[in-house]
Amino acid sequence: MATTEPAVGATIPENTVAAARPKRVRTGCLTCRERHLKCDEALPECQNCRKSSRTCKRGIRLNFIDTQVKSPPITPPTQDWDITFQDESREIASEYRGGLGKYAALSQETEEVPGIKDEALYQFSSGVMNTPTLAPQQLPSLQQSLPAGDMESYPAVSQRRPDASREQQIHSSNNTDSTFTSQTIPPPPLPTYNNSKQTLTPPSEDRGPLDSPEELLFMQVFVEEVGLWMDSLDPYKHFSRLLPFNSLHEPMLLNAFLACGARHLALVNPAYHEDKALHYYDDATTRLLEALQNPNRNTVTCATTAVILNVYEIMSERPLQRMNHIAGARALIKECRWTAKSSGVGAACFWINVGMELLSCIRFNWQVAWDPDLWGVDMDFSREIEYGREEGWTYRLMYIVAKIANFRSSVPRQAESTQHAEQMRLSNRFNEWNQLKDWIDSWNNNVPRTMHPMGYLQPHQTSSKSAFPEVWLIKRTTIVARLFYHTGMCLLAQTHPLLSTRSPDMHELQQSHAHDLCGIVAHVKDRGVASVAIRSLAIAAECLVSRREQEEVLDIFDRIQKETGWRTGFLHKELKEKWGWNNEEQYQQQQQQNIPASMLPLQSYQYQASNLPPVPPPPSLKQGPRQGIINPILRSADFSAPTHPYQSHYVAPLHLPPQPHYSQY
Repeated sequence: MATTEPAVGATIPENTVAAARPKRVRTGCLTCRERHLKCDEALPECQNCRKSSRTCKRGIRLNFIDTQVKSPPITPPTQDWDITFQDESREIASEYRGGLGKYAALSQETEEVPGIKDEALYQFSSGVMNTPTLAPQQLPSLQQSLPAGDMESYPAVSQRRPDASREQQIHSSNNTDSTFTSQTIPPPPLPTYNNSKQTLTPPSEDRGPLDSPEELLFMQVFVEEVGLWMDSLDPYKHFSRLLPFNSLHEPMLLNAFLACGARHLALVNPAYHEDKALHYYDDATTRLLEALQNPNRNTVTCATTAVILNVYEIMSERPLQRMNHIAGARALIKECRWTAKSSGVGAACFWINVGMELLSCIRFNWQVAWDPDLWGVDMDFSREIEYGREEGWTYRLMYIVAKIANFRSSVPRQAESTQHAEQMRLSNRFNEWNQLKDWIDSWNNNVPRTMHPMGYLQPHQTSSKSAFPEVWLIKRTTIVARLFYHTGMCLLAQTHPLLSTRSPDMHELQQSHAHDLCGIVAHVKDRGVASVAIRSLAIAAECLVSRREQEEVLDIFDRIQKETGWRTGFLHKELKEKWGWNNEEQYQQQQQQNIPASMLPLQSYQYQASNLPPVPPPPSLKQGPRQGIINPILRSADFSAPTHPYQSHYVAPLHLPPQPHYSQY
């Protein structure tokens, strides 16, 4: 067959040259690659290896470059963070065959991996504490979702704590007295907070178990008393079971825990003073403000610390005069983008913060500053929640009660200018009231059986001589949910747009739920529900008309204060004013001293919970917080606001925690 050759000197097209140029082989043998020859990729042996009688090697060649850094980059030491460099190239190369052989042997003194110490430290992994081998990881890891397994088992804790049986006995619901009474608390040590030799753990130093008797006592008090009610809405018990271990290498967090523990001791035992609690509180606050000036700070740790310091302020004698962190905690929670859909420590901080605000709004008749519609609560009652996770239903009820609180605080103080406008307003509010009533009834009809009472005895069936029925609920979150439920029903009975509280329907509705609520609090033995019980009981007590029932409520408040340290004295004054006891006492005093009524002193007290229309309460003679407004403390609790919290200390962070994985409760 004839072929045509190009003439000498003829121009060869450029595309023909490109086609004739040999292409680079991608799947050739390693032998040809080492000899820098083009492999024909023949199998099982290529032509070059067959001609030269060489072994035709196949596979993928990885080139490992050994880079040794004898002098790492120098960073100036700071008080807020610590930087170390760790070379993991050998560990990665060891996963490949022959990869580790490319590296020279390490000397003995360089084998230690930074961060590993002789003592065994705790590490959190997937929410369960196993046998520790590495240094504790950073707090943000707690944001991840924890497994839905047995939430009550923590083997590492039970193995390391010899007093686990004692703690279990303390937490038993049969114990009605506070764990730390004057008989169980050792005498306070000599004051050391003004001693110049006293030092706190520096931020960059990891520490082992608490070895100071004072710190150990304060931490035990926090875990067994304060953390008990802080975790009432958290199925994983972050504040009492997980975060204390993280505080061992976070001095800011540790001092916040110790401040709350010391404050609780000062409340329940007069042998302890608040000076020690203030010392830890001031130290934690100083560290927090310093951290907020660091753009590379750990935002999760800062937000968690602010939440705990907020709890300390709630526990103080004059909470409204020490609200330095309540708005800051809310702003930091928003900065971390924590909502009702968050998980882990984010969910724990969100719900304790929202819960405390909701109780304050019920107390002062304020609107909730954080719009409940922005919480992200799943209100689809037809969607099943995992069995045994009653907290999801409690979150839904808190959303409904927050909407009721907003409805209550928005009651108009005066009628509209025209009759038509007034009728339209009443019609709209009546429709809104019906929607809230249907919502809370639907919640009660759809909750699982475990959230209904296990037992219910009428007063004549009990041996406690109580004027209220004995309502037995088992789980703590169920008790909290039932307290919120009865509180919401009492508030709805007080705020019907068309019917008075004296109408038969509203009176029966109010009395029924008020007695059930009082029955729960009168017979509950769980101290972890005290914070919700106090505010709920105050709402229900306003409805009582029997002198015997009123006196028993005052005795219940005294018992709660004795067991938990929560101050309830102001509620005595409020309720006596509501019940008309003060007028009776004034009259008796006037008769004994024969003083004219016009010269009697005016009765004053600190706060008053309003009795809302349609039957307006008598005018108050005191000056207290304004009612019917958006929560003034949290109204500007956002760093985007012109007057945001931590005004002179806050610096926007460079790195925010990753958006939490949203899952259904």
